Order: sequence, then C-alpha cells, then structure tokens
Amino acid sequence: MPIEGLDHIAITVQDVDATIDWYVRVLGAEALHMDLWRAGTIPIALLQVGSSRLSVHPAAAPAQPHATTPTVGSGDICFRFDGPVAEILALLEANGVPVLEGPVPRPASNGTRGSSVYFRDPDGNLIELLTITTS
Repeated sequence: MPIEGLDHIAITVQDVDATIDWYVRVLGAEALHMDLWRAGTIPIALLQVGSSRLSVHPAAAPAQPHATTPTVGSGDICFRFDGPVAEILALLEANGVPVLEGPVPRPASNGTRGSSVYFRDPDGNLIELLTITTS
C-alpha cells in the first residue's frame, strides 16, 4: 500500500485566534501563512505542531469540502512528545492546562509502549501527548 501516513488533521473551532494562541503557547506550534488567512486568501489557518500540521477551520465558515457535520470540540488528537512525561506535566502546569488523565501506559503507533497525558484545547478537543522516552 503506498500510503505514507497522515499529512494533516482539520479541526473546527469557535475562535480561530484563541485556538492559534493556545497551540502556539502550550504546544509550541508555529502559525503558518497567517497573513494569507487574515486577508481571506486562504479559508483556513494553519499550525505546524512538530512534524504534524493542523488545519484550523472556523465553525462559522468551514472550508469546502469539509466533514459532513463539522463540530467544534469533536477532535481527538495524539501528538508524539520527545521527552519524559515529567516535562509534559510541567508544560501543562506552567500553562494552567488541567490534566484529564495520566500519565497512563499506552502503545505508540510503532508498537512501542509509552505514557500518555490527556487534556483539552480551548474548544474541548481531546489532546494526548504520548512519550516513549523513559528517562
């Protein structure tokens, strides 16, 4: 099968600016092409989160084509974290982000055992940071 992996995930949000601010501040995301989004040249905002990309769709005007029912807060996204779980917990605490669950043992997509911490973004999307670092 020639599929290499995921290219991006789209999330539908209530407030694009608040979402971008949160992902930049909490997860160290890089906002891409914001000038084009603000000018209306592109219909979505883009975030680079590590090697992953998020397309941020405003609920008031999701880009076409889109999910059958684009819904704010319906995402469940796991990012791989390169560091120990203690760094995840410190990062979340420093940004006032409450932990919903974790650390808990979870398998990574490559079959390696890791630890995950779960929390929510401003729209209620479930975010998981999974680390396979043991030290």
